[in-house]
Amino acid sequence: MKQSRNLRRLALIVDDEPDIRELLDMTLARMGIDCHTAANLAEARELLGHYIFDLCLTDMRLPDGDGIELVEHIQRHGPTLPVAVITAHGNMRSAIRAMKAGAFDFVSKPIDLKILRDLVNTALALERVPHAAQPGESAASTAPAPVGDDGGLIGSSAPMAVLRRTIDKLARSQAPVWITGESGTGKELVARLIHHKGPRAAAPFVPVNCGAIPTELMESEFFGHKKGSFTGALSDKPGLFRAANGGTLFLDEVAELPLHMQVKLLRAIQERAVRPVGELAEQPVNLRILSASHKNLANEVAAGRFRQDLYYRLNVIEVRVPPLRERDEDVIELAAAMLARLTTDYHADSRPQLAASALDALRRHTFPGNVRELENTLERALALCEGGNIEAADLSLSAATAAPAESAPGDATWPTPNAPASPPVADLPLIEQEREALRRALEATRWNKTAAAEKLGLTYRQLRYKVKKLGLE
Repeated sequence: MKQSRNLRRLALIVDDEPDIRELLDMTLARMGIDCHTAANLAEARELLGHYIFDLCLTDMRLPDGDGIELVEHIQRHGPTLPVAVITAHGNMRSAIRAMKAGAFDFVSKPIDLKILRDLVNTALALERVPHAAQPGESAASTAPAPVGDDGGLIGSSAPMAVLRRTIDKLARSQAPVWITGESGTGKELVARLIHHKGPRAAAPFVPVNCGAIPTELMESEFFGHKKGSFTGALSDKPGLFRAANGGTLFLDEVAELPLHMQVKLLRAIQERAVRPVGELAEQPVNLRILSASHKNLANEVAAGRFRQDLYYRLNVIEVRVPPLRERDEDVIELAAAMLARLTTDYHADSRPQLAASALDALRRHTFPGNVRELENTLERALALCEGGNIEAADLSLSAATAAPAESAPGDATWPTPNAPASPPVADLPLIEQEREALRRALEATRWNKTAAAEKLGLTYRQLRYKVKKLGLE
């Protein structure tokens, strides 16, 4: 039975050096936190059995083991207790091992007291975060969150239930998270949920598309600059790292960063500080890094296009966002939610609905463009539909991407008898599939749009819209 205590916060400090224990005790006492200290693992385990702690700080090297063992012990017996590991300066390998084992965060020796106080405040804010499923809980034992209660993450399939539980667990950590998944699966949505369910929710969430920043402006965009530091620097600029201070920085398409910028990013992450262009001193930052890319980073590392040390620093914990084809039972639920959002400006009696033919077409389509493709499809269908319902023809889904068992032969490419050889439509990117199928139909009818529309199963108005949109006029 754990001993009761007063309403003050209580921390466990584990370190074999008396001076470090005293420094940490004094620092936390000034923050209004009581402390119990232990010099080794055995003492720490005994204290954990007698007191309810709000935070644990443990050294990595202990006389009878290491901090990882204590992290694993707490993960088994009290996984909601945040544990921060104290590592030797520059020993990122140990820090990464600790966070993979379940540590909340780490702090390096010599201990920077400001960084320590930021870490403690963030850890104590975890009280407001609902705890994740306990180790060993099955998918069936944790009910999926209701649609609309989790930031737009829609779907009741098994993969989505697993993803929700993973997000809840990651929200309680400060470890860098690497979000993988195909384009259009919703990687940024997952990053936002990890942020908003965590202790940094009240602070900024700053997303940045690394592939959209010109190379010559990257350092200034990320780290800021001082007025007059270069031509065009007309005022001081904080940069993305400092804009996200206290919150989360989401690096989308991080594989697009050039190698010289990868070096600077690695230093900023490891030192928890940035040096704006034109400044002499580094400025500390307190933020969490989440990153994503549709590329396989391990392959990019093998090809020499991405630094291995940065890869291991970003990929402390990996979460995979499933493609839509792996959760096809969610398609209709997603479509209904998207359609409701897209038609909020419509009068209630005139909102288009998905007809039976459209529902059947959505079920058969494999959605290579994932959730983003589904949303674009519905937006286009709303613009093209005539009458009160959206029919299958309004969706304009290519037969080349329908489920193979359901596909009708000959519907995908509309080839002409003597057409020159060209790549199969299914091997092209999604928008190119549509453009190629349209071009072939137009060529087969000598650019008679009425005949081409009939061949494609479109109305003349739909065909004209597509020809203009795809630049085939």
